[in-house]
Amino acid sequence: MSLSKLFNHQEFIARHIGPCESEKAEMLAAIGASSIEDLIAQTVPAGIRFNRALDLPPAMREADALAALKTVAAKNIVNKSFIGLGYYPVETPGVILRNVLENPGWYTAYTPYQAEIAQGRLEALLNFQQMVVDLTGLELANASLLDEATAAAEAMTLARRVSKVKSQQFFVDSSVLPQTLDVLKTRAEYFGFELVQGHAEEAGNGEYFGALFQYPGASGQLQDLTPFIAAAKARGAVAIVAVDVMALVALKSPGEMGADVAVGNTQRFGVPMGFGGPHAAYFAFRDDMKRSAAGRIIGVSIDAKGKTALRMALQTREQHIRREKANSNICTSQVLLANMAGMYAVYHGPQGVARIARRIHRLAAIFAHAVRAAGGKLVFDRFYDTVQVDLGAAAANVYAAALAVGINVRDAGNGILGVAFHEAATEADLAQLIELFTGQSADLAALDAAAADAIPAALQRQSAILSHPVFNSHHSEHEMLRYLKKLENRDLAMNHSMISLGSCTMKLNATSEMIPVTWPEFANMHPFAPRDQAVGYLEMIEGLQTQLKAITGFDAISMQPNSGAQGEYAGLLAIRRYHASRGDAHRTVCLIPQSAHGTNPATAQMLGMQVVVVKCDENGNVDLNDMQAKVEQHADKLGALMITYPSTHGVFEAAIKEICTLVHSKGGQVYMDGANMNAQVGLTRPADIGADVLHMNLHKTFCIPHGGGGPGMGPIGMKSHLAPFMANHVVSEVPGAVAGQSAVSAAPFGSASILPISYMYIAMMGAEGMKHATEIALLNANYVMKQLSAHYPVLYTGANDRVAHECIIDLRPLKAASGVTEVDVAKRLMDFGFHAPTMSFPVAGTLMIEPTESESKAELDRFIAAMAAIRQEIDAVQNGVWPADNNPLVNAPHSKADIAGEWTRPYSREQGLFPLPFVLENKFWPSVNRIDDVYGDRNLVCSCPSTDSYL
Repeated sequence: MSLSKLFNHQEFIARHIGPCESEKAEMLAAIGASSIEDLIAQTVPAGIRFNRALDLPPAMREADALAALKTVAAKNIVNKSFIGLGYYPVETPGVILRNVLENPGWYTAYTPYQAEIAQGRLEALLNFQQMVVDLTGLELANASLLDEATAAAEAMTLARRVSKVKSQQFFVDSSVLPQTLDVLKTRAEYFGFELVQGHAEEAGNGEYFGALFQYPGASGQLQDLTPFIAAAKARGAVAIVAVDVMALVALKSPGEMGADVAVGNTQRFGVPMGFGGPHAAYFAFRDDMKRSAAGRIIGVSIDAKGKTALRMALQTREQHIRREKANSNICTSQVLLANMAGMYAVYHGPQGVARIARRIHRLAAIFAHAVRAAGGKLVFDRFYDTVQVDLGAAAANVYAAALAVGINVRDAGNGILGVAFHEAATEADLAQLIELFTGQSADLAALDAAAADAIPAALQRQSAILSHPVFNSHHSEHEMLRYLKKLENRDLAMNHSMISLGSCTMKLNATSEMIPVTWPEFANMHPFAPRDQAVGYLEMIEGLQTQLKAITGFDAISMQPNSGAQGEYAGLLAIRRYHASRGDAHRTVCLIPQSAHGTNPATAQMLGMQVVVVKCDENGNVDLNDMQAKVEQHADKLGALMITYPSTHGVFEAAIKEICTLVHSKGGQVYMDGANMNAQVGLTRPADIGADVLHMNLHKTFCIPHGGGGPGMGPIGMKSHLAPFMANHVVSEVPGAVAGQSAVSAAPFGSASILPISYMYIAMMGAEGMKHATEIALLNANYVMKQLSAHYPVLYTGANDRVAHECIIDLRPLKAASGVTEVDVAKRLMDFGFHAPTMSFPVAGTLMIEPTESESKAELDRFIAAMAAIRQEIDAVQNGVWPADNNPLVNAPHSKADIAGEWTRPYSREQGLFPLPFVLENKFWPSVNRIDDVYGDRNLVCSCPSTDSYL
């Protein structure tokens, strides 16, 4: 065997792909295909096939790929950062770093729709909500949003929904963070809002439906907003305050100042800067706004035995349900990062976070005193952590001197430099900064004794925070470790079994892909650091863009959108800007087939477009006659078609090119939703099919983990005519973007610190591996479909009775015959150790199953066996063997509480708890029985209950 073969540069391909060669052969035989090539020929329309190799480098061994990326990372210069502007160095507690951020038990879980097997994550998120409620002084908080800028934008739209003021004007404090204002400008334009900027005291001077204040301001200035909030509210405005989360520990809360809504970023609670993300934004609000607020809310309910249980509350607000009437298109949170921030508060407790917050302010106060004592001029005397110094002509020299010793400060212009202190700043840093700004050595003890605090007495926090027992019980590392493990054990994640959710692509998140995320060169970079310090980051990002261009066929890639929903928005935004540049701003009709991804209508509505639904035929394909009619009807106003390919019905539509051509013939643009891009890679390319823009879910196709409901990344690919209209950034320009084009996210490259995951995946798979992953995704899906078709009706199939990467089984006939619902099947799967497939989407009463390429035949067979056993149980109910109201399905899931005690059910305890032999070998125990959703919504509680209620 040659040396090259012995090194096996393609070793990772077999590690990512589940079935071995013999299993592939068995599966092909089972579905009646002679080869992989035969299956692809039967499944993917010939007219769209990409019949050549992707232009990607050869696959690399894991160790080689890591070494190569480490060389790139080493090009970053990680200075000590005192820039601020919403991003700060932190000290992530090691127990949280290792056991949450780096733990697949936390990062490979899915959004907690199936609450009975997500109680650990739900408790962590409830802790997060409680933390936010405590700090903000408001009544409710959601389970996080994407970043501070988009949270502020969501608050603006919330204000419009609840305010009775008829004016479309929205007031923005001139002290707001520049990146927040940038995103607000984008959102406001297409809602028809007018932004009015001014000093905080001017908020009561006009008829505004809402007013946004920054506390402390971007310049560091600290002022009591109480009178300004009162003045704005007196005229009907909804008062929103954007607040630094660490400052909240030390300052009077926005709730106490009269605010209706508070937003901000929790990055300072233990989450690395990561060149901009991912970080969990917080969003707090008054109780009467709960049905209008965006994002997910965790609530307290009870299970079938009356035990306290947690769930996502008020789910009828979700985008997939309300479509263009939804409150927002955001369909994710930043769960993994919210869990980290909440656990930071749990670990440190109220005394610990207060000590950190006070230390930060003390550093700033001593620095300010030293500058003032040396004759320096402060811009503001009242501040929390950020001190601005007016150096005049000397500013450039001081800035350069700081750079020379590895320190970044903020150049605010006009001879003003800002220094933002943070948790990781040391006494040595303070002394060095004092010397840089004053030219004098610092006697810290003397300065400490002489310096007064810079927070006015009226703004110092008096109200208690973090008083719940959870924040006062886990301060030793042993206790924290065991608490984290207890919660992890209550969650079913990918480290236990497959998660077969359709349209969500829960594939392998390989360890070698995850390792670079926490490298200091990537984790500790400020998003607004000088670009010559981020050479490695930019090289990695450009490399990933090149890879994605090759895979999709597009001319340009924007890496800014930090979720799939943001990608949808950014893609449709580019289309709207393109039309406007040609004098076609009136093109506002957006055609959306019934088979499109569920958030598409909400995205179109947010961009001021009229949603027109296109029907599908009985096979799940777009109805070409209806499409033709709608295109002709709206030809003069046709702006875009939003189409998902393959569709959420799980089929490759043969007429996709014809559809794109039809839309183009009437002046429309084609937006392709990339939710199902994993069925295209290497076999076809969206740009070749006819798409003008596409968003790519890196958290699906390209292996970024779902993190229990976030983070994600949704970059967009664009053809050259749309590329000039991609999002730019006001603070740190995006290479290739047009100057002055406003942003969609807070950071120029979105959640940049998780991009190495996708970069590593593509590098280790190479052209051959990327294509083969798609082939096996199709093989696994068709194998599962074929095996399950013996037990359940399959709703849609394409040509030759094939499906794409997912299939939909129809439970409606069984429900009509037996009374067993799709919910019962979903809950019963928990007893077999599996997470349910996607339930009742895109068709009510169905389950959508996507096995992905990473699952072995053995795991697929276990899932198939579970579904077959469930079908037998349905038959037993239908045939009267078990009562319709007392059987293993309606009583599912069975929890640990069912192990002992009286058993009066008409089936055996063994049948309920261990329905197949393999379950006994590796039992996952739901920690609660079936949760009462109605009770939870009727008795809404979104803060931590007493600890004894969990017993």
